[in-house]
Amino acid sequence: MHTSLTIRKVFEGVATRAEMYRMFHRHRGDPAMAEGDAPHLFAGEWFEIAECDHDYMLEILPPLWMRADMFAMREFLTGSITSIFFALTIDGRPRWFHGYCDLSDRGSPERMKAEIIERESRPVRAMTRDERLEHIWSSTHDDYRGYAGERWPAPMRGRRTVLVYTGQRGTILKLLDDLTEAEIAAKLPVQLRHLPETVAA
Repeated sequence: MHTSLTIRKVFEGVATRAEMYRMFHRHRGDPAMAEGDAPHLFAGEWFEIAECDHDYMLEILPPLWMRADMFAMREFLTGSITSIFFALTIDGRPRWFHGYCDLSDRGSPERMKAEIIERESRPVRAMTRDERLEHIWSSTHDDYRGYAGERWPAPMRGRRTVLVYTGQRGTILKLLDDLTEAEIAAKLPVQLRHLPETVAA
């Protein structure tokens, strides 16, 4: 299963409001959600949003707390995980972000803020393999993604799957983590396919 606890970008570009709401539910169907053990799925995820959506979320409910450049949603997603919205200036330009932080760790919002600024301050736009996979998962319709079930070998059950077009064989269900570079490129928008994976130091 997807159990990474690292701070990680899960969508490239500025999400529309519809995409933002889709990403709020990007783990719907994960076996851990049904078992009520989902904090590890969300904690550390972040993506960029528009200013109007940042302000819209601020107006929905009074925030749990508010600081100069961030606020926390009053409603918790699961356990001590809640949405944090950031208004940050990066390279002289105002930008807005959403992330999930575990507020049982009081330092998690500041660490996420620092990670976002570091990631988005890089001089060359790039995407790691993990970021490409997360973008594919975030942007794939529910009808074309899922989780390995009982028909899969036991070690693979519960892992994320996506439909892949293979040409003569039509479409097959494949583990997200096992996509080839060609399959990843085919599933990414054209403008993201040729971004470098890393930035030279």
